[in-house]
Amino acid sequence: LQSSNSLKASYEDWLLTYGLSVSPFHMRWQTALFNRQFYSWGRWKPRFLYLWFNIGMVFGIFAMFGSVILLGKTLMQTLTQMLTEAPKAQNDRMLQVVVSALSSVFVFVPLGFLLCFLLLSCPHQQVPGVNLPVSQLTYFFSAILISGVIHEVGHGVAAIREQVRFNGFGIFIFIIYPGAFVDLFTTHLQLISPVQQLRIFCAGVWHNFVLGVASFIGLFLLPAVLFPFYYTGVGALVTEVAEDSPANGPRGLFVGDLVTNLQDCPVYSVEDWNSCLGDISEKSQVGYCISAATLQQLSFPARVYRRLDGTVECCSNNSLTDICFSYSNNLDSLLYACLPARKVVEASKVCRTNLDCQKDAVPSFCVIPSLENQTRLISVKHPPHIDMLYVGHPMHLQYTVSLSSFVPRQNFLSIDLPVVIETFCKYLISLSGALAVINAVPCFALDGQWILNSFLEATLSSLIVEKQNRELVGFLILLAGSALLAANVALGLWMVTAR
Repeated sequence: LQSSNSLKASYEDWLLTYGLSVSPFHMRWQTALFNRQFYSWGRWKPRFLYLWFNIGMVFGIFAMFGSVILLGKTLMQTLTQMLTEAPKAQNDRMLQVVVSALSSVFVFVPLGFLLCFLLLSCPHQQVPGVNLPVSQLTYFFSAILISGVIHEVGHGVAAIREQVRFNGFGIFIFIIYPGAFVDLFTTHLQLISPVQQLRIFCAGVWHNFVLGVASFIGLFLLPAVLFPFYYTGVGALVTEVAEDSPANGPRGLFVGDLVTNLQDCPVYSVEDWNSCLGDISEKSQVGYCISAATLQQLSFPARVYRRLDGTVECCSNNSLTDICFSYSNNLDSLLYACLPARKVVEASKVCRTNLDCQKDAVPSFCVIPSLENQTRLISVKHPPHIDMLYVGHPMHLQYTVSLSSFVPRQNFLSIDLPVVIETFCKYLISLSGALAVINAVPCFALDGQWILNSFLEATLSSLIVEKQNRELVGFLILLAGSALLAANVALGLWMVTAR
């Protein structure tokens, strides 16, 4: 027993010596090694820092009010969607949260298994273990850590600028989520004026906003920066094809292929690829012009029957090359023909009606693939290879094929480097923006709590003389803000798990 206690004491001394703290689900490391660097930053160009953190203070106050409006709007949209229809898989921007806590230290705490992250610029929720691909985890956690560090650097530098004692900086892991914190002397925080407090409390969200803007500018300038090594505007370069992708196969897409067209929709970049697939998914299936003589030559008798969804099939289920096409004759009656898909597509132009095919004297018809609902026949051009003919849901093609807008000028250049930089910038924009917005919410344990308290002290001290009454006003606002945030979190989790 004595040996066990001695070992425990030695272990605790070792942890204390190296600034380590270990507890269930949480491990943190604090050090004073960076104190000199923080003091150097906090005393660099005092006039500039005074202006910098004053701008941050104004931004933080506006962000506090703006975050409430954003959360209220998000809550109303979510409730409306829940009452009118089932959760959509696309184009919804649900609440995903990053939480900060302050108790004598400013702490960036992502509660991964309890809360989600608000991805302001991404079209889908990204939750590790739910719908975030394993290949994206490195970007996700790196962006979280960098956003947290920049957030805390803002608090630390602002505190030193306001003559608040800086005790140390640290990094921690909560469950699997990384974060950062700075340790400030609480007594000094309480002694400075409310305006000085505001500069410190707003510095975190201000620095996250600046990081998001800087990442956005970097993303925007990326084509110019990489121009000597990569060119853009010529197509979408295939960087990866999933093994279970419908586009995988001898007649499919390969890494290094350059996609230039989807049907009659030109593709100059990844954005065009996504836009074209979206249009193809929303619009009805296009047809192909074919002469009456060719139609008669290619078609062969087949049994016509209706599928369960009401669409018509006229080819054998075992056929891998033929597709059932529908067309209208001059009597406006709907006819069906089983035709070899590649011959129809490659020798034709796209059309919507027979009128689109009547430019020549030769009688022609617009034959349209008769496919199941939401299924499309898509011709993908990737010269010099033969066109890929894809039959399926357009979004399956989008999710299983990775592309880049950057084409290497030399063969030895990596096709993945621009994708890595681009993806990382997007994650920084999303997560740093999320931290800025959510931390500004007037809610218990977030930066918004301290921003609100200092703001009320700075503005209401002459109107509400009693400090106790000011604190009551702040408590009621914080209670409402916390309830609003909790409602968004609950509905956000429900929307994610309901899928």
